[in-house]
Amino acid sequence: MSKTSDDFDAEALYRTLLGQVRDGLAGVGDAAIVGIHSGGAWLAERLARDLDLNGRLGFIDVSFYRDDYAKKGLHPDVKPTHIPFNVDGATIVLVDDVLFTGRTTRAAINVLFDYGRPQRIVLAALVDRGGRELPVAADFAGARVTLKPGQSLALLKNADGQLSLTIEEDNV
Repeated sequence: MSKTSDDFDAEALYRTLLGQVRDGLAGVGDAAIVGIHSGGAWLAERLARDLDLNGRLGFIDVSFYRDDYAKKGLHPDVKPTHIPFNVDGATIVLVDDVLFTGRTTRAAINVLFDYGRPQRIVLAALVDRGGRELPVAADFAGARVTLKPGQSLALLKNADGQLSLTIEEDNV
């Protein structure tokens, strides 16, 4: 079911996502959390803290792995990829803020495989907005939404760590 673009409460969506991930990891012994910079990294930090997986927390920047790198160029705020644990055999919860086309997820999976071969990768997104161009699906999603053409969602974090979602008009 899709929500309208008027009623986003990022903190409530986070709590929903946390419950889904907690249930999905029940009984998994070698779990780790990897967030995609930047919104996914913020969510991953909170998930790792709330699930007591702080020693199993990593971050990925997909800038050089995107299939549209030549078209988009280098993002001005490239962050380092940091995965301080052994990926081999682990169940990785890959975390992104907004799932849309699937291209970022595909790039993140490519990065992960440069670090080893996980047993399983599951995808957690605060918001799944559909519009897939690749066969990628979120295992866990705080909400599934539909936006008008030309709109996108941006996750923001204030100084207190509180999350908010805003709808932005795409510049075409």
